[in-house]
Amino acid sequence: MYSQITANKRKTWVLVTLFSILIMLIFVGFGAYVRAEVIPTLITGFVVAVLYSLIAYYLSGKTVLLAHGAKEISKANAPDLYRMVENLCIASGVPMPKIYVIDDSSANAFASGRDPEHASVTFTTGILNMLDRQELEGVIAHELSHIKNYDIRVMTIVVVLVGLVVLLSDIMMHVSFRGSNRKTPWPVIVVALILALLAPLIAQLIKLAVSRAREYLADASGALITRLPDALASALAKRKKSKPLKSANHATAHLFISNPFGAKEDAKRSWYKNLFSTHPPLDARIAKLREMGR
Repeated sequence: MYSQITANKRKTWVLVTLFSILIMLIFVGFGAYVRAEVIPTLITGFVVAVLYSLIAYYLSGKTVLLAHGAKEISKANAPDLYRMVENLCIASGVPMPKIYVIDDSSANAFASGRDPEHASVTFTTGILNMLDRQELEGVIAHELSHIKNYDIRVMTIVVVLVGLVVLLSDIMMHVSFRGSNRKTPWPVIVVALILALLAPLIAQLIKLAVSRAREYLADASGALITRLPDALASALAKRKKSKPLKSANHATAHLFISNPFGAKEDAKRSWYKNLFSTHPPLDARIAKLREMGR
């Protein structure tokens, strides 16, 4: 378990570093193409990106809950679920998060927020009805691991970086097609245009890769909390038979314990489908958890 946690942390930071390099390359493209008269435009775009990042960082958790119609519950109206979360928080050393429920027959769950002190865990009514106690504890431990490992912060940062890359690419495209009299060498123009076109796609692929890495990490960390990896494996196996989430959307899909669109999960799916998937194949995750239980 510890080796898998270490490996996934390393992979995640490698991917976040790639984001930083990508953003640096975009600025290099601006530096090669843009002249002094458009520097104020670049500064304005950067300021807008910073403001966007701050707003997204502080409001993303609440926005996700509103988007899915989640309703907060208390210890009074769901004592069993509250106690399960509370006990696992004590075992994992995580502050008690707020608990939300989505009225949907699809079996799914997710954690959101910017840090352990400002976090929430959300469950669908479908997953609460489908799983037995040990399986539900496995799911709760998985989500608490996202909180403990600061996955919720990492994914917020990655999403913000994607937005920044897209914003900078749009500015570059706008500048490239301006009808000015600047005599920029055509190879520089071509490279700038290619970078502007490919940067958003590359950013999305990195975001999805980070999401997949964090799911493996949360599976391992969750199993470490409960000491019952087979329970989470059983919960994921049942999840394969669940319906798609009614409020599923691509912006928040990476937060859920498994693909909310209910796409068929197959360990042998093509490399192309893997690239554009928010989650690792369920069969692969189940197999890793089974190995941990041996």
